[in-house]
Amino acid sequence: MTSAQNAIFKALSDPTRRAIFEGLCRGGSQSVVSVTQAAGISQPAVSKHLGILKNAGLVSDQPQGRQTFYSPNVGALSQLTDWTTEMTAFWNARFDALDDLLKRMDQ
Repeated sequence: MTSAQNAIFKALSDPTRRAIFEGLCRGGSQSVVSVTQAAGISQPAVSKHLGILKNAGLVSDQPQGRQTFYSPNVGALSQLTDWTTEMTAFWNARFDALDDLLKRMDQ
């Protein structure tokens, strides 16, 4: 697993960060104030979560005057897609090998 994949998994392992990321994916670019209202936690806590999501490459920020808007970087999820595709192929091959072994044992 790459360090980028580790960062994404770690960032999304927290349910609050997942909810923030999902909210940005569903609602598009939002100010910190909007994210805070939707999250139901303090603004400093939201800022900390957004910083972790940003460091993982899952969101980007855009300062506009006195506010900062955050947008999802859904392309970053391709790292997870690549990993899950790889793991699916690995386990399918293992199950196929097990199936072959069981068929040979039945003969």
